[in-house]
Amino acid sequence: MRKNKVKEMMKVGKPVINGWLQIPSTVSTEVMAHQGWDSLTIDMQHGLVDYTNALPMLQTLSTTNVTPLARVNWNEPGQIMKILDAGCYGIICPMVSNKNETEKFVQACMYPPLGYRSFGPVRGLIYGGADYAKYANDEMLKFAMIETAESLNKLDEIMSTPGLDGIYIGPADLSLALGEEPGFDKAENTKAYSEILRILEHAKKNNIYAGIHNGTPEYALKMIDKGFNFVTISSDQRAMSTGAKIIIDKMKISSKKEETKSY
Repeated sequence: MRKNKVKEMMKVGKPVINGWLQIPSTVSTEVMAHQGWDSLTIDMQHGLVDYTNALPMLQTLSTTNVTPLARVNWNEPGQIMKILDAGCYGIICPMVSNKNETEKFVQACMYPPLGYRSFGPVRGLIYGGADYAKYANDEMLKFAMIETAESLNKLDEIMSTPGLDGIYIGPADLSLALGEEPGFDKAENTKAYSEILRILEHAKKNNIYAGIHNGTPEYALKMIDKGFNFVTISSDQRAMSTGAKIIIDKMKISSKKEETKSY
């Protein structure tokens, strides 16, 4: 079976640089896939992507060595199993608040006797290989998102769940749970920042991986220095809008200078 590059990197202490796909397009997926990301996550929660979009996006990713991941829209077994069957190599699951929910998530990703994932990987066999069923439980990455008030009080019971590979912090929802404004790259004087570091320490204590969503490369590098194994920076939509804004702002500044010279 094809090895999960992301898991292999984290095992040897190499940080994973993950990109985020919110646009339901094989064209933007292809562009992102050729930029050097270690992995790309198809966002099926807050992006514009559904299963019919995700499948051809996964096919596009498979033409590169980028590891395909997905964030599902909820801890729902049917959706988790279906996107894994489509060839996704890992799941980021939102709003996991306690041990029971963590167990349900993990078991949906794993075949019996460790879980209750139904067998029928279809495209998973094409992408992963003929021995997919034998090794899939080991290769599929399972990240539970820590972002609710309840989860903050149950970190150890969540992180000690057998089969869970790691946790992933969504700073925006985490901030809301703490009564702060949603957003990325939280300042050091915020409650969210303190909780991010506390979550990270619990992940280290439980010997699992820690991931976090970031708004800028500078903040992502800071989080790697703190000990995070997996960092996401921005998204395809944000990269496009930011790049376009930079161009337009420069052009408008130049135009104003020319207008000033003409008087």
